[in-house]
Amino acid sequence: MQNPFTLAGKTVLVTGASSGIGRGIAIACAGMGARVILTARNQVRLQETLSLLEGDGHVVIPADLTDEAQRHALVEQVSSLDGLVQCAGVMNRVPGKSIGKEDIDSVFLPNVEAPMLLQAELLQERKICKEASIVYIASIAARSAVAGNALYSASKAALISYAKCLALELAPRKIRVNCICPAMVWTDLALVGATKEELEADQLKYPLKRYGTPEDIANLAIYLLSDASCWMTGSCVEITGGG
Repeated sequence: MQNPFTLAGKTVLVTGASSGIGRGIAIACAGMGARVILTARNQVRLQETLSLLEGDGHVVIPADLTDEAQRHALVEQVSSLDGLVQCAGVMNRVPGKSIGKEDIDSVFLPNVEAPMLLQAELLQERKICKEASIVYIASIAARSAVAGNALYSASKAALISYAKCLALELAPRKIRVNCICPAMVWTDLALVGATKEELEADQLKYPLKRYGTPEDIANLAIYLLSDASCWMTGSCVEITGGG
């Protein structure tokens, strides 16, 4: 029986591939046979990710996706894509009463505007193949309120709503669009506004007694990118350790 989760013969672009969940997904995609295009702002860390990938033909294209010229250059350089994982994002904890325009821009430009504009340009330039799979890394923060986390939560909720609409628009071409909504995952982003000791104590509140790892999220991304999920679009899958 053929492995339904194989990505052999597929080309997948992963944004935010220099660390954390993005790096984990890139490694997993290569391990399942995909040719991976890696993008993020930090070229040194992208090269580190590249060194961890199995197989040949992988490509590094550094880009700050909030910069129009760099975003355009990325789109020009990528080949036709069978898969796209939009993982790049930031977190900025600010109490609601203290939010200013700069705070909004610092979160919404990378978390919402940049992925939307990248997506639009990739579609306009016909870089997304028929029957491709698009995956957005959102967060359970979209529905789970935490004091000081309004901007991040709102940005992920916006991304989910956008992805659901995009799924309807692209369905005639059998291009699937889904979101992954993790709870806390051990990445550098998790340490924003908290210490490692605080997080280690907090993770014990989860039914499975731990936070997730990038590999946990990558396994779900492989399913969504593969033909195993060919009847799945417009979905938002939570992966939370039971929390």
